[in-house]
Amino acid sequence: MAEVLLLAGTRKGLFIGRREAGADGPWRFDGPHFNAQAVYAAAIDRRGPAPRLLVAGDSSHWGPSVFTSDDLGASWQEPAAPAVRFPQDTGASLERVWQLHPAGPEAPDVVYAGTEPAALFRSTDRGRSFELVRALWEHPTRTSWVPGGGGEGLHTVLTDPADPDAVTVAVSTAGVFRTLDGGASWAPSNRGVSAVFLPDRHPEFGQCVHKVVQDAGDRSRLYLQNHWGVYRSDDAGGQWTDIGGGLPSDFGFAVAAHPHRPGTAYVFPLNADSDRVPAEHRCRVFRTRDAGATWEPLTRGLPDGDHYGTVLRDALCTDDADPAGIYFGNRNGELYASDDDGESWNLLAEHLPDVLCVRAAVLDGRVSTSS
Repeated sequence: MAEVLLLAGTRKGLFIGRREAGADGPWRFDGPHFNAQAVYAAAIDRRGPAPRLLVAGDSSHWGPSVFTSDDLGASWQEPAAPAVRFPQDTGASLERVWQLHPAGPEAPDVVYAGTEPAALFRSTDRGRSFELVRALWEHPTRTSWVPGGGGEGLHTVLTDPADPDAVTVAVSTAGVFRTLDGGASWAPSNRGVSAVFLPDRHPEFGQCVHKVVQDAGDRSRLYLQNHWGVYRSDDAGGQWTDIGGGLPSDFGFAVAAHPHRPGTAYVFPLNADSDRVPAEHRCRVFRTRDAGATWEPLTRGLPDGDHYGTVLRDALCTDDADPAGIYFGNRNGELYASDDDGESWNLLAEHLPDVLCVRAAVLDGRVSTSS
């Protein structure tokens, strides 16, 4: 029986939710896994014989690590040596894993990790071990990268399902970089994206990009939530166009794309960089169905009074159902879900620690646990 799996990484552990796909029954949650560890990144890799969960835990005592599970969280494995670590000659040490991204079917065992300090690591064994992508680490612009408010993190990795050599990453605050040769060389891809905090508002690099996602119908179409500004690219990041005009604020962290509907994307606007609460103190997800020409608020089932729950960059996601499940968590410890493309919402959990990341997928029942 197919079921929906939901991972919610929080400031104090991982919570796992499960529900039969297409059913109206209740969600079943267990956790926290990795109690007292901050979970900034999680991924669901469905490419192998069984789904693999990947989690980046961050212990205040032991430091950051990457864990894997092949039984939906019933047990977890951690390698004896750190899965992600900087080579000694770099003089760097790992502060945090910001992103875990399984590549597509064209690279069945490849998983990418984005880190702080900003670097890209590549695994060829589905996340058991990683190697530093040297060309990005040694990029000539690196010495001019400046940490954002949350640190210098590589927080976004996008892969092209048709071309394993094409990878796009985003760094706060260096902007978007692309490779077309499997990571041997990288070029900034920020033309049209503003940096309102710099004297030159349109530099080649240095933008504080918060998140980038791919459109369902055209993988060359990307949506970008910036530190002020929502943008679209129709050429895989070569040029960006501002599409934030119909929003109550174009500041925010999160953006997600519908898994099946071309031109459909979701954002959660915040008031301002100096006032990081929901725009106009309203809990609203905004959806575009025409690639950013217009936006509509989605509010049915969400709180209708003053609200202060900030949604972070990886705390808004979709599953791959049709209609799609849309999910978000906030710093109030609330977890919301829609099973109808965002038309209506339900509160799944509350009083959690700060929600840092959310991931969801429909599984085909190859693995079951006693939970």
